[in-house]
Formats: sequence, structure tokens, C-alpha cells
Amino acid sequence: MNWFQRRAPDQKAAGRASGTIVEIATGSGPVPVELNHNLRARRYSLRQSASRQRIVLTIPRGGTVEAALEFARGQGGWLARQQRRSAPARPFREGCVIPYRGTEHVLRRRPGFRGAVRIAADEGEGRPALIVTAPEEHLARRLRDWLKAEAKAELAARVRHHADMIKAAPGRISVRDQASRWGSCSSEGNLNFSWRLILAPPAVLDYVAAHEVAHLIEMNHSRRFWKIVETLCPDMKTQRRWLKANSTALHAIGRDEPGG
Repeated sequence: MNWFQRRAPDQKAAGRASGTIVEIATGSGPVPVELNHNLRARRYSLRQSASRQRIVLTIPRGGTVEAALEFARGQGGWLARQQRRSAPARPFREGCVIPYRGTEHVLRRRPGFRGAVRIAADEGEGRPALIVTAPEEHLARRLRDWLKAEAKAELAARVRHHADMIKAAPGRISVRDQASRWGSCSSEGNLNFSWRLILAPPAVLDYVAAHEVAHLIEMNHSRRFWKIVETLCPDMKTQRRWLKANSTALHAIGRDEPGG
């Protein structure tokens, strides 16, 4: 994760900035990085610290803070993946609590129930339960498959709704476990989403659907693009803030171990 050094006459500003924490915007929300001015370094670089508690952005001799930040912004996907891996994992195990459509559910495994997953009251926990019919070793996979199907159905419905509003024609809709983006729109009009949006409140999922539908008209983030998004989702700013604040936690759900 290196870049050729850019020379600049003023090294004092870079030295003073060493140790400063800055946030780099990514598709999954802001990622904090620590600036480190290293006179022995020959190029800009990003690395995850050994403790996995922070990401370090190195500024070489002759480098500038501005060039370092430009380099880091170009590595948004890598930063988002590192942020995801640094969060404490929350694996799918019986008795764990996970959000579904923004509401916490306790996960239960029950033999004999019809269907792979069903929702029921859980008197012991005082919250709804996601009941999975599967052997223990297949519980996580069966629940993940069900959540993906739920996400795809909900996102397809919201995409159709928003597309009809602006008379757009979306292509194929798919859900994946995307590390750096909650959604994307290809030049052919195909829309991809993270299945983890089904864990978020419905209004957040709706915002991401509206965001990607707007790209069917404007393949950029211009003022006109944001105007379309706001027309489709008037409270988009609230939903964007929620997603940025909770993106790391959502990515940790369903992981067996950090980095998995």
C-alpha cells in the first residue's frame, strides 16, 4: 500500500501533524487514521498497527499532509476493510442478540419448526427471537442465507418504488457481503447492495436504495444527484449519519473472528 514520494519544501507542518488523528471518508463511513511523520520513510504508506487499534498514515521526508490525505482517500476500499476487521466480531451463535430491520432479536435454535427461520416472541429475553431450524454447525449459514434473501426482497421493492418515482429503469439487483460500499450502480444500471442493510432500520435501507437509484440518472455525486436523492428520501441526512455512525458495528455482525 505504497505511493511514490512527493517532494515539498515545507516539512515543518508534517512534523507538527504527527500523532494527529484525522478521518478519511469511505463508502462505509469515515475511518480514523493517525498521521506519522517519518524522516526515514521514502514513500507514503498506510498500515494497520500490530494491536489493530489504529491505522497509521506515514508521511515521508519531504512529504506534505495534503498529499498524504490525497493518497489515503485513494485507498478507501482498503481502509474500509481494515476498519471492518478491527471491530469485535459478533458471530451468529445461539443466544446472541443481533439487529433485524433495526430491532434487536435474540437468536434461538429450535428443532421441529417449519421453515429455515421464523420470528417469534421470546419471553425469557423480553425481545423478539429469530428461530433457526438447523443443526448447530449449520446455524450461521442458514441464518445468513435467510438474511440475504430478506435483504434482496426488501431492496428490490424499494428500488422499484424509487425507480418508478423518477421513471428510471434499473437492471439486475444483487446482494453481497461488500466491505467498502453499502451499494453501487454499474454503467449498465445493475445495482449491488450489502445484505447487511437488512440489519439496519428500514429507513436506512430505503435511503441506500434511493441513493443507488439516483445514480441511474446521475452517475456522479453532483448537486443534481443529491437533489434527486433528497426528492426520493427527504430525511437522507439523518439516515446517512446513522449509517456512518454504525457501519463498523454492522460489519462485525455474523463474523466468526476478527478478519474473518
